[in-house]
Amino acid sequence: MTNITDAATVPLLDLQSEYTPLRDEILAAIARVCDSQQFILGAEVEQLEADLARRIGVRHAIGVSSGTDALLVSMMALGIGAGDEVITPTFSFVATAGSVARLGATPVFVDVDPVTMMIDPEAVRRALTPRTRAIVPVHLFGLCADMDSLAKVAQARDVPIVEDAAQALGATDRDRQAGTLGRLGCFSFFPTKNLGAFGDAGLVTTNDDALGEKVRLLRNHGASPKYHHPMLGGNFRLDALQAAVLRVKLPHLNAWNDRRRQNAAIYTELFTAAGLTVHVTLPRELPQRHHIYHQYVVRVPNRDRVRAHLAARGVGTEVYYPVPFHRQPCFAAVVQDSEAFPHADAAAREVLALPIFPGLTRDQQQHVVSCVAEAVR
Repeated sequence: MTNITDAATVPLLDLQSEYTPLRDEILAAIARVCDSQQFILGAEVEQLEADLARRIGVRHAIGVSSGTDALLVSMMALGIGAGDEVITPTFSFVATAGSVARLGATPVFVDVDPVTMMIDPEAVRRALTPRTRAIVPVHLFGLCADMDSLAKVAQARDVPIVEDAAQALGATDRDRQAGTLGRLGCFSFFPTKNLGAFGDAGLVTTNDDALGEKVRLLRNHGASPKYHHPMLGGNFRLDALQAAVLRVKLPHLNAWNDRRRQNAAIYTELFTAAGLTVHVTLPRELPQRHHIYHQYVVRVPNRDRVRAHLAARGVGTEVYYPVPFHRQPCFAAVVQDSEAFPHADAAAREVLALPIFPGLTRDQQQHVVSCVAEAVR
């Protein structure tokens, strides 16, 4: 029996539980930036970049203004523009494909693997054309995509891979960190991420010295030196205040990720003990891939009815993502056959994210599972 009452709330995410123990340290870091009056780039950003480069294991970690801008500036660094094609999964957050379209290039959508809901390497192979300039796999929900298979496809045609690792800081594939598996890696520090800022912030990673230098130029209007512009860039700079907050949080990331994994294991135990695995498809742990559970996403028939029942019982949920790219009006012009992506369509109908944040208690998880049982039986 759970000790959680029907009226109690189990939020999808509780940022307060993360912030409260670090409050004094965070406020001191913010005060340090205020006292310095250095708000854009500067020492705080440089130190964060150095810390993240060491943690991820890359030569270059470049702070930018958001995860979306990380994708955008990475593609700019590769010279992608009008007439080019970039292959992306059709099941992701809009920024994955939107960044391609904003440069005047064409996003080419492919279906996803029915189990992982991530980009299907064989579908990528079939989608390659002479105009393909990049492949953008998404490490969805905290698990790395099938990068070995994708690398073989990409290498055969000498096409660079840009990792959308927005949800995957700390995820690994055969002990290789997300963000080191392609030519460039793109991370988000949106406040809800496993490592979240106090606003928008992002990161680009690469082991390519020339690309690293180009990204650094492009994030600051392509200026070198100031007011001299060998190339046209954008305003993709990282704020020092965000860097200072992230520096306080970064030493805690491993523990937070470990707690998310523990919570995932508890869900598996509880769902299995309740006999619910015939009704609910749980996330999969895959060999040699370390999942950091940015989201704990189950699949369930009659998803919307189940979600409504959980909401009535005080359980927060979210749907990532209800509308795949091939059914989004903004991409209608590039979709030839909207029925060509059955696995993505099925995922969009069935996915449901349950609370998985580090401060979640076992009693709260038991309440979530009990409410799911009520809804599916």
